Amino acid sequence: MDRVKADVAGVAAGVATPRPATAGAQANGPETRALAALAWPVVLAEIGWMGMGLVDTAMVGRISPSAIGAVAVGSHLSFNVAIFGIGILFGLDPIVSQAVGAGRSGLAHRALVNGLGLATLLSFVLVPVLWGLATQLKHFGVDPRVLPDARAYLEIITWSVPLLLGYTAVRRYLQGLGLVRPIFWAILVANVFNVFANWVLIFGHLGLPALGVAGSAWATTSARLLMCAWLGVVAARHAHRDHAGRAELTPKLDLSLLAGLLRIGLPAGVHIAVEGGIFTVVTLVAASLDPVSLAAHQIALSIAAFTFMVPLGLSTAAAVRVGYAVGGRDRARAAAAGRAALGLGALFMGSAAIVFLLAPRAIVALFTDDPAVTALGVSLLAVAAVFQLFDGTQVVSSGILRGTGETRLPMLIALAGFWGLGLPVGLLFCFSLGLGVIGLWIGITAGLVSVATALLLVWHRRVPGLPDGALPVGQSRHC
Repeated sequence: MDRVKADVAGVAAGVATPRPATAGAQANGPETRALAALAWPVVLAEIGWMGMGLVDTAMVGRISPSAIGAVAVGSHLSFNVAIFGIGILFGLDPIVSQAVGAGRSGLAHRALVNGLGLATLLSFVLVPVLWGLATQLKHFGVDPRVLPDARAYLEIITWSVPLLLGYTAVRRYLQGLGLVRPIFWAILVANVFNVFANWVLIFGHLGLPALGVAGSAWATTSARLLMCAWLGVVAARHAHRDHAGRAELTPKLDLSLLAGLLRIGLPAGVHIAVEGGIFTVVTLVAASLDPVSLAAHQIALSIAAFTFMVPLGLSTAAAVRVGYAVGGRDRARAAAAGRAALGLGALFMGSAAIVFLLAPRAIVALFTDDPAVTALGVSLLAVAAVFQLFDGTQVVSSGILRGTGETRLPMLIALAGFWGLGLPVGLLFCFSLGLGVIGLWIGITAGLVSVATALLLVWHRRVPGLPDGALPVGQSRHC
């Protein structure tokens, strides 16, 4: 018990359990190549995850406009609640990766068991919250034509929240081990299955009744069950093959390890909620302006969210690579992993910014042919081109810091940058200066610049304090 407390406390402080000098001291090839190899399946998985929601919206769109609205309301509410629990489970990133870097597979396995336990506990909290929201939709100003289907969708999709949290826990474990390709395949197969299940359940094929919007909710729930089961089998097979780690595995929950997961994960969960919440509020403000502003905002935000998937995947890979180095007490490799992640993120987001500036009209034309929406969307993409670099930098930086076990400062920085600076500036430019939705986006940019800059400074100051150098050979590599 005392050993576990010391292990988790070390991760939270960015100081890993020592390892022998011979274990992992040499990097396997250039850090940039290693990072890219780890990141690309994760990036594709993030894009695939985003694609699942787009498929649901597109397929129910054949029913009616109100069906699209119902899925939008239900899916946004369910995910905005679930994302808090998902963020808490990000606490697995540094614990698993640092345990692997230190050669302590037993601790990594126990982290998974306790992560699944935490996912279960979170489900008991979040599921009732969502069911309560489903009963209160009429008080949120939802159109009466949308309300029945939105409530049905939300009530059904809520059943998938425990599956989503379980999938997240196993995914963070596998990513910490560097086993990322199974995650990509799970998402790919789930997307194919989701298309088929939507076709069957929404429209009533293969002799089944047409369930409409409710059918889409059941299709998504089934796809999440498939993802969770797929990764569960992969994780179980890996743990079974690891004889040394399996000897230390127990199904019992460890209160010290659970507390450590919460200590690292709770700030990460709040950070994600803070960041996602600012875009939700900005969208609500845009909705109060006029239909053209809302449409242009939604189009530009969708485009920016798509490019964001790449640095988001890099952020996860960076957390793992930095965690390996910290667990291996290799400060130089941790710094190299951080530089590689920031460089790759800047390269991609800089390229995306150039495309936004050179071909904005062609991009917006993929979504609309309305002249007014197109003109405003082109202007918003120009602002998006400015914040691309900072958006990528802030999410990659938060991943790098998470790899060291630091999640509290990024949470506070995000809270101050987005809500203390970004939102007030956006409202000022929107209403007081009369810039409308463009003013809101200027505020978002100001928030991103401040958050990205602060996180880079935190990382720069944290590097000298990372563990470096091995203790005498002979220290046990396993728990």
